[in-house]
Amino acid sequence: MVHEATASYRSEALKKEPPAAAANAWITRLEPLLAGAAQGALAGLRFAAKDNIDVAGVPTTAACPAFARTPAAHAHVVQRLLDAGASLAGKTNLDQFACGLNGTRSPYGAVPNSFDERYVSGGSSSGSAFAVATGEVDFALGTDTAGSGRVPAGLNNIVGLKPSRGLISARGVVPAAQSVDCVSIFATTVGLAWRVLQAAMGFDAADPYSRRLSLKAQPLPARFRFGLPSAPRFFGDSLSQAAFTHAVRQMEALGGTAVPIDYTPLAEAAALLYDSALVAERYAAVRSFVDGKEDQVVEPVRGILAAGRRYSAADYVDARIRLQALAQRADAMWDDIDLLLVPTAPAHYTVDAMRAAPVVLNRNLGEYTNFVNLLDYAALSVPSGLRDDGLPFGVTLIGRCGSDLQLAELGQRFHHATGLTQGATGRPLPPVETLPTQAEAPAIRLAVVGAHLSGMPLNGQLTERGATLLSQTSTAPHYRLYALPGTVPPKPGLVRVAPSEGAAIAVEIWQMPLAHYGSFVALIPSPLGIGTLQLADGSQVQGFLCEGLATEGAEDITHLGGWRRFIESRKA
Repeated sequence: MVHEATASYRSEALKKEPPAAAANAWITRLEPLLAGAAQGALAGLRFAAKDNIDVAGVPTTAACPAFARTPAAHAHVVQRLLDAGASLAGKTNLDQFACGLNGTRSPYGAVPNSFDERYVSGGSSSGSAFAVATGEVDFALGTDTAGSGRVPAGLNNIVGLKPSRGLISARGVVPAAQSVDCVSIFATTVGLAWRVLQAAMGFDAADPYSRRLSLKAQPLPARFRFGLPSAPRFFGDSLSQAAFTHAVRQMEALGGTAVPIDYTPLAEAAALLYDSALVAERYAAVRSFVDGKEDQVVEPVRGILAAGRRYSAADYVDARIRLQALAQRADAMWDDIDLLLVPTAPAHYTVDAMRAAPVVLNRNLGEYTNFVNLLDYAALSVPSGLRDDGLPFGVTLIGRCGSDLQLAELGQRFHHATGLTQGATGRPLPPVETLPTQAEAPAIRLAVVGAHLSGMPLNGQLTERGATLLSQTSTAPHYRLYALPGTVPPKPGLVRVAPSEGAAIAVEIWQMPLAHYGSFVALIPSPLGIGTLQLADGSQVQGFLCEGLATEGAEDITHLGGWRRFIESRKA
């Protein structure tokens, strides 16, 4: 659904203002803001979206002007955030087609580091990280396939939350490597990033890689074990090496015990992303465009995508088997550790240095990121300190799938213990926040009787709001069901009657986050509405009811017992 405020705003290409490099963070600003719902968990907050994420009525460029298209609908995640009350400020710059970790691979210009414009911002979510670090927005969406939602966070003194795969729907996101893509969140604190995740997450049946995940609710033990690469590499950057050593001491002060782990299977898995047939998935994501307009793609992105052409289907199968074998080897390390701690980025590079050696230095930035999504891990990058030259340094906490809350709780304690300020703003960190789980978020049970049933045409209005199916049951025998005339197919009309005149009608019970309930109810057309239904077990829930007058001349289908059987009878 296109948000109601869409028609009231206009998009404008950002006018370059000094310093020009800072302005490169944006591709499109929205004037005025695309307003979110008046109430919600994120009301009053401003956010930005990486420009490979769809916003209705605004071109999605993926940092390639020739690729630009204007979507008719918001990406699933954007719609959820608007429904939660956040307002959208615009679309941000990125390494073209989300292919890079440094922020210089864009025809819209290189995005600078928020602390020193001579240095790279990190990528590919470069503009989103810069906008958060400088305080232009409260939070921002990035994407993360190989580290794009973590490296820019580590280089800009902000938080980068890379959730478990499938926790946030990627519907409406230009794929990079769709099977491992994640929508990520940038914020200056873990508490805010977590609140955004709570609003953004939820199963989406229209996304083939969306999953129903149960997050581990119990925190890590007071005395925990964290893995460290036995021989970490910093590529000659002694300042980053010293900063990581200090971060390890900080983690030990919080109750952690460092455990050296064999990093070999993780490094070998990381190498598969670009040095095997797995790179074919990046090519496949934009194949129709690249094959016709390859000259519109910047280097070295062009070369990376073109490399995917040379592999066969058998090569791809071999690479997947190799990855699975490495995952089995890596799985053994979890017997000895509760989480893994690595540098978010092992070195800082200047923009000039990156342009002089774009492939080698970019590969170095991904030393500790590329394997995470391939091996189905969760990750959280948090600031750990400023190096002796004043540049930020961050570490990444990595855990198994579903460990997102555990990482967030420890990450928040770690971040607040550093005494750092927020991003590049100089603002002090706020008090530590309690991090609610999704199960604790207010929710409402809703009975659906017609086109909102699972598999029916309007079921997406439930799933896109994070609703989950609880049960299939029936009403108490106090109702009659009608097929209302006037539309094709007709609408269902459920009317309460005297017990002697009614029957039990099949319904499904769904649970919906309360934050999204208002936007759902707003979609319901007259003469339908929401009222209180009594179920067969005597309990009561909210559900669809119809005005009695609307059933005059309608077909009474009560004898069929439910809407599915009515639809089946029409087909017959």
